Amino acid sequence: MTTPTGATTDGDTPGSTSDLPDNASADAPADSGFRGLSPGKLMWRRFMRDRTGVVSACVVLFFILIAILAPLISMVYGKDPTTHYGQEDVSLLTDSGLPTGPNGGMSGDFWFGLEPGLGRDVFTLLIYGIRTSLIIAVATSVLTTVIGVALGIAAGYLGGKADYFIGRVIDVLMSFPSQIFLIATMPVVTSLLVSPTEKNPDWLPFVAVTLVLSLLGWMGLARILRGVALSLREREFIEAAKVTGASPARIIFKEILPNLWTPILVQSTLSLPAFVTAEAGLSYLGVGVGEPTPDWGRMIADAANYLRTDVTFLLFPGIAMVVFVLAFNLLGDSVRDAFDPKTNR
Repeated sequence: MTTPTGATTDGDTPGSTSDLPDNASADAPADSGFRGLSPGKLMWRRFMRDRTGVVSACVVLFFILIAILAPLISMVYGKDPTTHYGQEDVSLLTDSGLPTGPNGGMSGDFWFGLEPGLGRDVFTLLIYGIRTSLIIAVATSVLTTVIGVALGIAAGYLGGKADYFIGRVIDVLMSFPSQIFLIATMPVVTSLLVSPTEKNPDWLPFVAVTLVLSLLGWMGLARILRGVALSLREREFIEAAKVTGASPARIIFKEILPNLWTPILVQSTLSLPAFVTAEAGLSYLGVGVGEPTPDWGRMIADAANYLRTDVTFLLFPGIAMVVFVLAFNLLGDSVRDAFDPKTNR
């Protein structure tokens, strides 16, 4: 408090932390709306103030909705990704297999034109290709997160031989050239899942690509969590839990894991677009998802054969992939900044 002459009393000095409101601290804004908020709500408010993150989240949500509603959109649109419209109506394609209309055959009936050669509808191929990429990327992200969390915490908390063994496995796997290893592993995984004499089921490419990408996708998260777990196990609350007789499992799930949600969520958000591009790369090289399942990577590979004669076929899957991956990367950066406001982009 101050005297009538303006002098401070009770040890208060101008500019000290005692001048801050009750709900404010050195790291939190003096806003009455922040009083009594949990860390999760604080993170949400910081995220909602990030325009780039909000716009990116809207773009990602739009792609996800398109993938979920692809069958409904296809039904309303009146086309599907498997019918060869150019072969049913020979007037739609030239003798060389190119669309007869301008801009790749774009019209009121075919919004994004026709696929050169087979004459399939590009719009339905594109929206169903989103489903393929998202299914594989989400499944891979979940699997790599589970493996990375389990091995990272085990190495960091247990230490000793467990830490040494897991660390050497991570070092060996990270030394492999990822693209070459993925290409070489795909036929092996496929042959292990289904006999070469049997017809490949529809689920085979999804499972094979997910397993192959997961094999080399968990090490980054595991190394991050190992370092965090190493520092957490020396903290006072962990020592207090040990003194009270808590089992290692209880310490891991009740004490350590709740403190790791931030790096887990951030790393998972940033890894998902990487898996989208990796899956598309495998399909582009001919070892990923094959016909007749629509896929962005294979669309780009097929479009490369018609680059000089029908560039429109390349534009739609190329732009869609760039926009989606860019939006998801920006979303991951915004999520990281929301969890840790001290980081600056």
